[in-house]
Amino acid sequence: MKRLPVLAVALLLAGACQAPQEENMKMLTPVSFSSVTINDAFWTPRLLIHKNVTLPVCIDQIENQTGRIRNFENAAKGEGEHSGIFFDDSDVYKALEGMAYSLQIEPDPGLEAKCDEWVAKFAAAQQPDGYLNTFYTLTGLENRWHDMDRHEMYCAGHMTEAAVAYYQATGRRRLLEVSERMANHMMSVFGPGKRHWVPGHEEIELALVKLYEVTGEKKYLDFAGWLLDERGHGYGSYGDDRVWPAVYYQDEVPVRELSRITGHAVRSMYLYCGMADVAAYTGDRELMAALDRLWDHVVNRNMYITGGIGQSSRNEGITEDYDLPNLTAYCETCASVGMVFWNWRMNQFTGDAKYIDVMERSLYNGALAGISLRGDRFFYVNPLESLGGHHRQEWFGCACCPSQICRFIPSVGNYAYATSEKALWVNLYMGSDVTVNLAGKEMKVHQTTAYPWDGSVALELGLQKPVKGEIRLRIPGWCKDYTVAVNGSAVSAPVEKGYVVLRSKWKDKDKIELVMTMPVEVVAADPRVKEDEGKRAVQRGPIVYCIEEVDNPEGFDNLALSEGMDFKLEKLPKRQWWGHEIMQISARTGEGEMTLIPYFAWDNREAGKMKVWIPFND
Repeated sequence: MKRLPVLAVALLLAGACQAPQEENMKMLTPVSFSSVTINDAFWTPRLLIHKNVTLPVCIDQIENQTGRIRNFENAAKGEGEHSGIFFDDSDVYKALEGMAYSLQIEPDPGLEAKCDEWVAKFAAAQQPDGYLNTFYTLTGLENRWHDMDRHEMYCAGHMTEAAVAYYQATGRRRLLEVSERMANHMMSVFGPGKRHWVPGHEEIELALVKLYEVTGEKKYLDFAGWLLDERGHGYGSYGDDRVWPAVYYQDEVPVRELSRITGHAVRSMYLYCGMADVAAYTGDRELMAALDRLWDHVVNRNMYITGGIGQSSRNEGITEDYDLPNLTAYCETCASVGMVFWNWRMNQFTGDAKYIDVMERSLYNGALAGISLRGDRFFYVNPLESLGGHHRQEWFGCACCPSQICRFIPSVGNYAYATSEKALWVNLYMGSDVTVNLAGKEMKVHQTTAYPWDGSVALELGLQKPVKGEIRLRIPGWCKDYTVAVNGSAVSAPVEKGYVVLRSKWKDKDKIELVMTMPVEVVAADPRVKEDEGKRAVQRGPIVYCIEEVDNPEGFDNLALSEGMDFKLEKLPKRQWWGHEIMQISARTGEGEMTLIPYFAWDNREAGKMKVWIPFND
């Protein structure tokens, strides 16, 4: 077994119509998933299951099992009780966003009719002044805009994201108009010369930028920037005598002075996304400098090997540097999805593959673990060890994670490709077809691969006329050896910020082949992570592995990795894994054998113990 150097805790992994731009700082323009047709052994089954299983589950929960949609109906009538938690509106909006994304992939008249039905309920529940929040409508509008932690702007943000998604899917503006009225209402109450406000749960900031992108109304971008600037000045309040814990709410210092992630993990992710989005259009380099500092602190001191963040259930978030317990790890699914959102944005500013490395880690491990292989059960919390009592559930009282996964899975194509003036950037490897503009000419790209189980990738280009430009292929941080060939001939090309740069005058039918070696790796955590002292984890390519008791019933607690261990790869029959391809690893020594499966696939069979970090015998 090849020993790797001790790695840092994070392994030290070094649209809509465009709005008028102030000073767009982005180097790259992402290619929308609506332009990417996925035909991939790994992702296609997940997209089908999302449409056929996950969406119906979410719709049933919202309409029949909980009172979430009924809250809108009652609010429209102005009578009846509010059921559930004060922020439950957001789950309905996120589910609608997932429905809209599914429609962008594949039209479905029945699903579209369901969306229209929900949108009509939202519109009917809106107050004459534009305010829309079923909790306060049904419990007392006189109490609105009183407690900054009551998620009014959070719900408005998710409604706005859903509105943009549905407008992009159908061209219908009704929900977009509802969202604009809500935004205009908020701006009539808050802003320069008006009331101060610190949203207890960030989300509205990034949503306002999406609204700006679609409408071209700069006032929404300005309001997003104003909300960011409200933080760190002592304005945060519950509206009574209770002490506002500023650290928990990312409100302890102004955003441009941030250097450490603190408090609630999901809220931090949404804040950083909002900062990045505002900086993209305002050219605010102080915001970007703060994001650079924050990224280093998150990734190199507070991120799990799965790409998850948030160590503690006490605050659903951060404790202290290098405190990364496994059994009690929180690693909320929403936080892992947030890591995907944030790192995707950071890559667009810099063209640096290190951000995609982290994004990919969070995607394939921390986020994907949040949904069962059947698509009908969910994790809220994602520990890296279980004594057998942690299981997926049908739904949650606080259901932010199921609805988050509902909107995330169908948009996965968003993260595969990007373009710059003269280059196509390939960030994720998945079987797909996409048409992009390269140096002013239309180019079709057909990608085939068995990634993440295999490191071979092939691209075939389709061009009516030759075009001079670059194709940049990400070489993942886990890849130590690779080869590149163009039209069957090996080439040597420079690597810039983690991308191999192929410069050529491309013509129709050109073929590019990338072959990355993908050995099984045994890795160690940063020695400052005391929880993982004397332990190792196993990964192959982007996939982190774990051991489950169901595969290792004999002496599970005594299993250990050791020097000289041989690893054997085995692709399991799809019928055993609900149509998914799963690659398991058998580890053998003279003393015994253990079986490892991908972390994202655990707790899909019989209940039992699990661990990612395994004792290691030198």
